[in-house]
Amino acid sequence: MELKGSSAVVTGGASGIGAAAARLLAARGVKVVIADLQDDRGSALASELGGAFCHVDVRNTDEIVAAVETAKEMGPLRVLVNSAGIGYASRTVGRGGYDTAHDLAAFKRVIEINLVGSFDCLRIAATAMSQTEPLADGERGAIVNIASVAAFDGQIGQAAYSASKGGVVGMTLPIARDLAAVGVRVCTVAPGLIDTPIYGEGDASEAFKGKLQEGVLFPNRLGTSAELAAMVLACVENSYMNGETIRVDGGVRLPPR
Repeated sequence: MELKGSSAVVTGGASGIGAAAARLLAARGVKVVIADLQDDRGSALASELGGAFCHVDVRNTDEIVAAVETAKEMGPLRVLVNSAGIGYASRTVGRGGYDTAHDLAAFKRVIEINLVGSFDCLRIAATAMSQTEPLADGERGAIVNIASVAAFDGQIGQAAYSASKGGVVGMTLPIARDLAAVGVRVCTVAPGLIDTPIYGEGDASEAFKGKLQEGVLFPNRLGTSAELAAMVLACVENSYMNGETIRVDGGVRLPPR
């Protein structure tokens, strides 16, 4: 898909995989809207890339619409990268009574952000894409969701996170089938163990990351945001990529804990 002169919305674009994807898209001549809660980092990156920043909580439809409208002002909207999300870990049953069981509000919050929020962004962006002039072969745009290998290999304590990412994987094909009618493709990238600031710094952090990477087949290390972003861009640019979920994980299969 030809990208130059078009626009994109990248949720969670102020850091991590989202920021790396935004940089690659900008390098292809795309005007990128960074849609994030991190105002300072998002504004700085948008300025660096010559794009725009919109404060977006993916639980707020009005903020999503505002980001899409901002993108449309900069060029035809052709790309959405759904990278916003949160993690959470808790065992299903505690050591005491009912009040020590997995927090239900926390479970709902993870689902609301990671799954419902992704779908809301997708339906709004796809609506805007459907109204653009088609490119060759009737193509109008591409959407890439970010899931996780936890959708397949969820570990102990990851019930909420795995459910949310499993939902993202599960909706990919039916939405791709649905949006084929308007020339919009949908794919999902499922990252494995990625080296991000969440692990902290120092000797203890390095030791922890060393333990994590033991199950990675090759290369025997954690992945990088740039490697994930490269797959996101491939899904966007390759017009025959559609309805697929791709693991980018070095061959790791997560153990129970």
